[in-house]
Amino acid sequence: MSIKDYESVIGLEVHIELKTEHKLFCECATTFGAPPNTQVCPVCLAMPGALPAFNQQVAEFAILAGLATHCSIEPWSRFDRKNYFYPDLPKAYQVTQNDFPLCRQGYLDITTSEGVKRIRIARIHIEEDAGKLIHLEDEGTLVDCNRCGVPLIEIVSEPDMRNGEEAVAYLRKLRAMARYTGISDGKMNEGSLRCDVNLSVRKKGQEAMGTRVELKNLNSFNFIARAIDSEFKRQVALIEEGGTVVQETRRFDEKTGQTLAMRKKEEAADYRYFPDPDLVPLEVMGEEVERIRAGIPRLADERKAQYIHDYDLTDYEAERLTDDKELSDFFERAVVASTNPKTLVNMILADVAPLYTEDTVEDLLNPVSLGRLSDLMAEGLINSNTGRKVLKALMEEDFDPDLYIEEHDLAQINDREKLMASVERSIQANDRAVKDFLKGKESAMRSLIGGVMRETGGRANPILAEAMIREAIEAPEQP
Repeated sequence: MSIKDYESVIGLEVHIELKTEHKLFCECATTFGAPPNTQVCPVCLAMPGALPAFNQQVAEFAILAGLATHCSIEPWSRFDRKNYFYPDLPKAYQVTQNDFPLCRQGYLDITTSEGVKRIRIARIHIEEDAGKLIHLEDEGTLVDCNRCGVPLIEIVSEPDMRNGEEAVAYLRKLRAMARYTGISDGKMNEGSLRCDVNLSVRKKGQEAMGTRVELKNLNSFNFIARAIDSEFKRQVALIEEGGTVVQETRRFDEKTGQTLAMRKKEEAADYRYFPDPDLVPLEVMGEEVERIRAGIPRLADERKAQYIHDYDLTDYEAERLTDDKELSDFFERAVVASTNPKTLVNMILADVAPLYTEDTVEDLLNPVSLGRLSDLMAEGLINSNTGRKVLKALMEEDFDPDLYIEEHDLAQINDREKLMASVERSIQANDRAVKDFLKGKESAMRSLIGGVMRETGGRANPILAEAMIREAIEAPEQP
């Protein structure tokens, strides 16, 4: 059989580190990058006799995440101990919510090349993070416990995704949710958003699931998509060769592009879950849920629908703008200064959006100035080449685009008489391009237009220049 006869069945377990001031059960700070073992206390180091004290802000953030993903909020939930032994876990157990999670049965709608698809969310529960191991070559391993007890939510999806594109689209939506609501910075490079992929394969049309393999330690959208593609191909090849897929945990090697076995996959029984005797159940009042619901800001989907309606943007344009909260905020500040939203959006997506990263927290340039610059382009007062030059200058320092263009003599030349001499010189200097064009080679026109642009210092209206060149070289010769 062909690989096209198979499909992936994918579910994601996404851990989001909550942006609280204190840890889950103590007053220790959660600052990323602090010197090792400087944000610890007897509680998060599991010293004898130390007892946890629940951080209420964690519950509020978890409820906020649940509401933003259309989950039902359980009025009663419970904390359990998940037992396992590892050097970065001083307690030898992790506090989590196993049998009774805080949030259940939500969903997110994603946009893919096939259209809109709904991804169901089985549950969202609260848990604490473990520490971090630092491996030193030929010296041993060090343990940093700063991360012990940092609050997380784990968002567990149903196995509704079928490929890497859908998985990445879903993850982007979750990251956008975290950043729009303010519950997390969602920085994958700092571990604020981490993802485990559960993947199996089956023949298309088959209802039964295949054997599930877990892919761990994936910390970028690119690696997640590549790992899914690689593991899908591995499992299909194994089945086609008559082999059996083993339930296990694997990691992705970004250098080879292959997944590698780590260990046999644990089952729930291996963790010996039981209710934590030091923590009372979490009870949530209905009025508290409504108070949190009332504070939910405009999320990505709401903004996307507004942009399509108010500014006549395409689904793709609106999706790109709202994928990152900071970029969306920038657009909203810029569009109030523009009367040509489409031109503004084109500039933002082509030249500004690529500069936004997970660490971007401030505007890269004055959005009002960019709004005015987009109007100058839309009105034909400057061309696109000049617009990019001015945009680059605006990223260095802010100024009035109108004054800058006037002072630097950058206004587009839209006068046929002023362009005529430049057009004639370009034609005379590019005889080969003229002959190629007359033979039907349309690409030769670029050389002729380029000659006019060089003659005018990039200020010529390229559309007018092309029209004048065509008129000049296609006109029948006079007897």
